[in-house]
Amino acid sequence: MVPMKVLADVLKSIYDAEKRGEPQVLIRPSSKVIMQFLTVMMEHGYAGKFEIVDHRAGKIVVHLTGRLSRCGVISPRLDVQLKDLEKWQNNLLPSRQFGFIVLPTSAGIVDHEAR
Repeated sequence: MVPMKVLADVLKSIYDAEKRGEPQVLIRPSSKVIMQFLTVMMEHGYAGKFEIVDHRAGKIVVHLTGRLSRCGVISPRLDVQLKDLEKWQNNLLPSRQFGFIVLPTSAGIVDHEAR
């Protein structure tokens, strides 16, 4: 059976491994979206370096840092306009200085501060 929510499954496995205190987690299958999302997480320090173990089978090993407290996917995907982004920030994030909203845009995957 083909998984339907690949990014949600990846974030769930990262969150579960982080809760268990594991130093790294194996993610499969991989995609460009997942690698871009991991790059954004790595830039903000929520995930360590990641390496592609088997490109053909789509396996990635992510080194965890222990800083992640919660992550998830909003499903179904909603169209968010730039003028409504402030409202989404207030509804989703616990405070102004804490957390990130990662958005897929035409320019790639970015966080809410890079708009």
